[in-house]
Amino acid sequence: MTRTLATIGPIALVLAACTPAADRTGNASAPMAEANDSAEAGFDAGGIANVTGNDAVPARSILRPDIVAPEPAPPPLEPIDRVIPFAQTGQQIDDEGRKALDALLTDPIMRAGGGITLSGHSDSKGDDRVNLRTSRQRAEAVRDYLVEKGIDPARITVIALGETRPLVPNAHPDGSDDSAARARNRRVEVGVALPDAPAPADATGGDAAVAVPAR
Repeated sequence: MTRTLATIGPIALVLAACTPAADRTGNASAPMAEANDSAEAGFDAGGIANVTGNDAVPARSILRPDIVAPEPAPPPLEPIDRVIPFAQTGQQIDDEGRKALDALLTDPIMRAGGGITLSGHSDSKGDDRVNLRTSRQRAEAVRDYLVEKGIDPARITVIALGETRPLVPNAHPDGSDDSAARARNRRVEVGVALPDAPAPADATGGDAAVAVPAR
């Protein structure tokens, strides 16, 4: 009996050595495989991280981290209209008027090259012809200020309208003078248009054909 057990002992050791590691550890490799699968699932075929949950961030290529989203396009230009006040009787631009013009000059459309129309206005007090002349002088004062700030004078058109287009009535309903309303009517209206669109090119790439009358 003792001889038989001695023979079985070495055989058992040999069999244990031949047993796969997964069987001896209770299939310990399975959790590692699952971890690898989870790690691989974190990236798609293009190498883009797919992170979910509270720590999610916008998808970004791990192959080209230098690539960033393009800047948004600037808003399109729009024609504008502004009122430059002349609260005092006269043709000189006051501090409020200069402030309004300086703000206007910061608008991108002022550098776009479109036409600028300056319409001068007056209140109804005094002679019509004097008011017409005064309204022109106010518009010319605004023109000179814009030119001094770098605006091409060829873009500017001056129009004198005198007292013909008041913003508000110059008098109260009972006919009494309204000095505040008169101050509002003394003004220059500035209209800035969009630049002219370029002429369409000939489809053939050459100069447009000129029609010649038949003889």
